[in-house]
Amino acid sequence: MKIARLALLGAGLLSAAGAAQALEFKSVGATPAILYDAPSSKGRKVFVAPRGMPVEVVLTYGEWTKVRDAAGSLSWVESKSLSPKRTVITGAPGVRVRESATDTANVVFTAEKGVLLDFLDASNPGWVRVRHIDGQAGFIRAGEVWGE
Repeated sequence: MKIARLALLGAGLLSAAGAAQALEFKSVGATPAILYDAPSSKGRKVFVAPRGMPVEVVLTYGEWTKVRDAAGSLSWVESKSLSPKRTVITGAPGVRVRESATDTANVVFTAEKGVLLDFLDASNPGWVRVRHIDGQAGFIRAGEVWGE
């Protein structure tokens, strides 16, 4: 009986440890990538992901990576098509990017929903430092982007 309790406790701790792992994000590399429904180029092609699109890494299986996109869809992509460079997508219209990580800071620029931004860092709790393709940079609330 005591062994069974210890086994259940151990299984629960392992489960909790797995749930506490940080999410891993990457982006589609320099060229668009084909997303498949299975880890094989013989699988059904489900989407062509544009370069820079952020994805959450769910699982790596050989030379294939299972990813989740901003809409929550799961698919497979060849691992070589992904880049460790991080990007994020704005999730709402009129998102304000500020000079510093505070709601009272001056607005550097405003981004519409679906704008791709380079992820620079997340060292300020609740905020993400980002850069637009035109070079403007600033801070955005973490809840207003996907891929962080």
